Amino acid sequence: MSRLGLPARPRWVGRGRLRDPVFWAEVIQVVKTVAAGVIAWLLATRVFDLQQSFLAPWAALLVVHATVYRTFSLGARQVGATVAGVLVAWLVGHALGLDPVAVGAVLLAGLAIGALPWFEDQGTTVAATALVVLTTGFSTNDHALVSRLLDTGIGIGVGLVVNLVVWPPLRQRTAIAALDALDDKIGRLLVDMGEGLLGDLSGDTVHDWLERLRQLDSDLDHTWALVRQARESALLNVRRQAHAFRDPQLWVRLLQGLEQAIAETMSISRTLTLATQDGPAWHDEFRSEYARILRASGEAIEAADRARLRRCRDDLDRMVEVGARGTADLWPVYGALVVNLRNILDALDEVAAVNPLAQPPKPFRRTA
Repeated sequence: MSRLGLPARPRWVGRGRLRDPVFWAEVIQVVKTVAAGVIAWLLATRVFDLQQSFLAPWAALLVVHATVYRTFSLGARQVGATVAGVLVAWLVGHALGLDPVAVGAVLLAGLAIGALPWFEDQGTTVAATALVVLTTGFSTNDHALVSRLLDTGIGIGVGLVVNLVVWPPLRQRTAIAALDALDDKIGRLLVDMGEGLLGDLSGDTVHDWLERLRQLDSDLDHTWALVRQARESALLNVRRQAHAFRDPQLWVRLLQGLEQAIAETMSISRTLTLATQDGPAWHDEFRSEYARILRASGEAIEAADRARLRRCRDDLDRMVEVGARGTADLWPVYGALVVNLRNILDALDEVAAVNPLAQPPKPFRRTA
């Protein structure tokens, strides 16, 4: 709080963004896209003196994608849709001229062509391109058609060259950041579960654990998607470090370990819910010791401390004797909890060994 009793002025949030390498990678991609559009427009207007030069930057924008591979896969479909739109506008305009019927015809034809399997729902691109070409100075001569196709070709060429040659994007930074963050969330949840186990487990507490586990499961799916995108960005990429990301086996192993850890944590949560709400009372010595090890395991996971993880595993092995002294009806429950936590520790051992994953150098560093 300030001396006037007002909330303290927050620090400029943009400062952290300026140090974020992922942010700068996105900035470079935006700059490349803008540059490709401008260069394509300049070539169309100043070099080739084309009348409908807007098609050049339009095609360039469609070509410059987040990865080089996507430039050739998705970009090819979008550019094909643009060319199809130009042809549709020329055919409809040549047959009907420019009137409401012609406008409806190009929209109908564009949406129908975009629904074909090869275009993969590019109907809007086909229809929009055809509509713009038809309504912005349509001409029925063949020279106009060649001019529009040339405009489009210039944009395609410029977009390909810019995305291939000028710092081809590698999407490894976001994948690394997501991998580094996921195990910390698992560790924090285990700490909270250990603390909650020492008290009376309410329905709200368990519900909160399950909601956090569902969010972790969603984060895991998102991280898998980021890893696939990073791998895709290395395909057809001419940068030297791209080779290491074309088959990121380490990332796959880490994600498989995190996937198992989340599943085992879900199993612990459900076992605790059933065991503490119904059935015989827990053996106090087992409950307190398991809660201690659960919390210590979470702290070791957060700290990426392999030595502490292995000590927790040893403590867990010694708990078998404590569980054996409890009620016979609870032996299956104790055994399930011990096995679940042991599997978590084993699965995250390799994750702890490489955490945090090293980020590559920033695209450029701010000078002092």
